[in-house]
Amino acid sequence: MAPIRGSAAYKKKDGTLNMSKDAQSVSWTPVAPPGSKPVLTLAVSNITNLQQTPANSSKVMLKVFTSLPGSGQETHVFQFTSALTARAEADAIKDALSRSIQAIKSGTPTPAVLPSGSGPTTSAAMAIASAVSSAPEVDRDTDALLKSDIELQQSLLKANPSLSKTFMESLRTKPDSISSSQFTQHFWSSRFHLLRTFAIEKRQTRGAYNVLSTIKPKTVDNAIKLSISKEQIQLIFSQHSLVKRVYDENVPKLSEENFWSRFFQSRLFKKLKGERISVDVDASDPVLDQYLNYDDEAERSQRLLASHVPHIIDIEGNEENHSQRKGNQPDLTMRPTSVDKVPIIRTLNTLSEKIVSLQSSNDVDPSEPIGMDEQTFNSLALRDLRGDAEENRPILNVKDQGRFFSANAENGGSSDALLYAKQDPHKVLRTLHKDLIKLGVDIDLETEIDVKEESSDSDPDSGHNKQGHVGSKASLRAATKQVFAAIAQQRTQSDDVSAASSGWSTVQTSSTYGLSAPIFDRLSLTHATTTEFLHQFWLAFLSGDSSRAEEVAKLAETLDRAMDRIKAVADNAEVEQMKEIEKVKKQVREHYERTQKKLRFDPDIIKGGSKVVNRLLGSTVEAIRIATDRYKQVLAEDIKMEMG
Repeated sequence: MAPIRGSAAYKKKDGTLNMSKDAQSVSWTPVAPPGSKPVLTLAVSNITNLQQTPANSSKVMLKVFTSLPGSGQETHVFQFTSALTARAEADAIKDALSRSIQAIKSGTPTPAVLPSGSGPTTSAAMAIASAVSSAPEVDRDTDALLKSDIELQQSLLKANPSLSKTFMESLRTKPDSISSSQFTQHFWSSRFHLLRTFAIEKRQTRGAYNVLSTIKPKTVDNAIKLSISKEQIQLIFSQHSLVKRVYDENVPKLSEENFWSRFFQSRLFKKLKGERISVDVDASDPVLDQYLNYDDEAERSQRLLASHVPHIIDIEGNEENHSQRKGNQPDLTMRPTSVDKVPIIRTLNTLSEKIVSLQSSNDVDPSEPIGMDEQTFNSLALRDLRGDAEENRPILNVKDQGRFFSANAENGGSSDALLYAKQDPHKVLRTLHKDLIKLGVDIDLETEIDVKEESSDSDPDSGHNKQGHVGSKASLRAATKQVFAAIAQQRTQSDDVSAASSGWSTVQTSSTYGLSAPIFDRLSLTHATTTEFLHQFWLAFLSGDSSRAEEVAKLAETLDRAMDRIKAVADNAEVEQMKEIEKVKKQVREHYERTQKKLRFDPDIIKGGSKVVNRLLGSTVEAIRIATDRYKQVLAEDIKMEMG
């Protein structure tokens, strides 16, 4: 097979893009002057990503991303210039590069591109089909490719305003020691799931649909107007072969505009949609009405014969062997009816079969033999007709079962357990107490083991709180208090304050806890940026890399500035609350001057203020405190070791 090549322009110069015979490199050679040597050669091992224009684009372009050791990332854009085979050449080169990249990653040898006349006498088409079916698909959603795909990241930022706001604010407040490229890598390293999901959504395309139901002529100024695209015409031809036949036989006689205008007002159009035809209302068309009696059952039969249907579910195929012409008549729902009675059902069923048949399956290997596999056979097998499976269980032969299942109390436990069960707990405690008094120790055993019931007038919160052991009443009270405090804190943070930090949720919170919209937006943005810097701090701090010590120090300073930003938000919220309180007080005074009636005013009914901000960002402030304390502790230990 000849080497893969294509006519492509590079930097507005015409040339040829060639794939090497060993599939290890791709080179571009200019057309002028004739006989020129390749001026650009890209090794497959240095290629990190491939991007191609979509199939519906007028320009066929291939962008190759390369990364060389010691240098940054480079991009090379090739525009295929062939008038007829540009798309095919681009697809062939991209597929060959993808197979070579995947082979290098997996460690398997790269299949070489054989010259013509060598190897077995297999046709070129069969060789290409075998290579395509056997080659594994390149995973386009790996972390390395997602991190290097700048266009995908920018598209996600444009599609997600909250994530874009978090990114820009974090970029603005980042330490000066961290470059923009380093910050971008850190930012996206924790959001690969967002990039992967967005990439999958971009690759999804709309499938076939019932196009006739979406086309509806409109009457404007007593004139019927219709708008139809080329895509819709192609779908009509693929879903309704009758329309294609009518078009081929009559369009030379009729103009294109006249044909479609008459078709969408004809009885044939209503029949294909599954609607009933009214002889009195629907206008007749001498040309299109000739195809009303077209039998689509013949086409359906040919399609069924071409497809392989298992006999166990082929109802029409079993009709000859399991006829019900004799005996009791089948139920009404099982009797075949004519097309005229239920046109819409038959039309929709037939159209659904055509749409499904036109869609290519992605999970079927074309090299597999046609027929029923073992998994399909097991799923269709009538398990109810099988007999019970033979039990294959070990049989236990117990000679004396009385030792294990006895209702006698003397056999229900050990001798020590039976002896302790007969003792009176109060007598035992009194006896132990007397023995301790003889030894000069006067203590209350029930108080020491923390099981003594407290009096009703004693307050558990008053006085000193003794640290109880596990299972004591004091420990149970402390655990209960801690659980309820955690529930209350989680409830205050269950809105989109935390969801906005991930940059994916776009649902607005239903309550701002008494804060105004600008203050609440600042609070959400401050929380998101602080969480991002905390994430970067711990990544750098726990890396153990001594070369990142300066970066850790700058991030620690950034966390200190984050505390200042949180305090500024709290101060602004407090000022806003005081203004609202003064406003309400002024209204109360004006009401008193006007009516001489005093209104009771409670300042606590005005929500918001610094208390709300501190409550919402309490966990964030605690996380900053832990991070800074840990950094200061390690820094002090390092300084002590250097001085010592």
